[in-house]
Amino acid sequence: MDGRGLGSGPLTAVSPISGGTQNIMLRFERSGRTYVLRRGPEHLRPRSNDVIRRECRVLRSLGGTAVPHPALIAACDDESVLGDAVFYLMEPVDGFNASIALPALHEADAAIRHEMGLRLVDALATLAEVDHVAVGLGDFGKPEGFLERQVPRWLAELASYDAFPDYPGPDIGPVDEVAAWLDAHRPTDWRPGILHGDYHAANVMFAPDGPDVVAVVDWEMCTIGDPLLDLGWLLATWDLPGAPEEFAGPLTRAEGLATRDELVQRYAERSTRDLSAIDWYVVLACFKLGIVLEGSHARALAGLAPQEIGDRLHLTTRRLLERAHELIQHN
Repeated sequence: MDGRGLGSGPLTAVSPISGGTQNIMLRFERSGRTYVLRRGPEHLRPRSNDVIRRECRVLRSLGGTAVPHPALIAACDDESVLGDAVFYLMEPVDGFNASIALPALHEADAAIRHEMGLRLVDALATLAEVDHVAVGLGDFGKPEGFLERQVPRWLAELASYDAFPDYPGPDIGPVDEVAAWLDAHRPTDWRPGILHGDYHAANVMFAPDGPDVVAVVDWEMCTIGDPLLDLGWLLATWDLPGAPEEFAGPLTRAEGLATRDELVQRYAERSTRDLSAIDWYVVLACFKLGIVLEGSHARALAGLAPQEIGDRLHLTTRRLLERAHELIQHN
C-alpha cells in the first residue's frame, strides 16, 4: 500500500466480513479511508489464486461500465506477501445482503421487495449487454461450443464424486432424463457475453434506502459464455419451494416477490436477446447448480465438510432437479 500511495501508518478497525464463500474478506481503515481486502481461503485450493486473479481482471474491466460492482482499488499478484495468496483491495459497498437480513424499511414495504426482484434483472441485463471484447475480456473464456460442453462437463463432475469415501452415488432425482432433454433441445443461435456464473439474490448488495442493486459480488465463476444462463440461474433459484433458504431466505420469507413471468418480461424490456428458449436455460441452471451443490454432500459424507451443510445442500439439489423436471413436462 505504501508503494501504491494508499495511505500511511498502521491498519486500523480490522474486522472480518461474513459471506457465502470460504474466501477471506476483511474490512479495515488506513489514513481515514476504508478498504476491503479479498483473498482465497486460509487453506488455499489448487486454483484459489487463479480465481482471485480472474476476479481482479473482471472488476478492472467493469470499471468503465454501468454494471454495479465493487470498485477495484489495487491488486497484488505477488504470492509471497500474504502467505502464498494473491489478493486485492476494493472499495466498501454501502449496501446489505438480502440472504442475511432485511432492513426495517424493506421488511415493512412489499412494494420495495417486489421492485428488488426487478432491479436484480436490471443489473443482469446491463451486464449481458456489455461488449466483452471492448472491455478487454476477449480471451477470458471459450464461448465456442459453450452450450454443447455443459451437459457432458457436469455429468463428468457428478461421476467424479464416486471417488469420495462413503458416497453411495447420486440420489438426486431424474438427472439422466434432464440431461437427455437438454441435449435434445439445445438452442443453436446465441450471442456470447459476460456470464457471472452464480447470479442469485444472495450474490448482490441492495441499497439500504430502496430497492436498487448497488453491487453484484462473488465473481469467481465468471467467464465468457451465454448470458441467458445467468437469467436461468436467477429463475432456478427464485423462491424455490421446499428447499432450505440458500438464495436470500429473509427476502423470500417476507413475500411480495415479483413473479417469474415478471422477471422474464423485465429482462425482455431491457435486452435484445431472444428469450424464446428461456425454459431451457432454467433447466440447465437447475441441472448444473444441483450437481455443484451435490459435491458438498459427497464431501460431507467423506468427512471433508460439515454434515449439516451437506444434507441441506443435498435437499436443495433434489428440489432443483424437481423444478427442472416440472419444466420439462410443460415443454
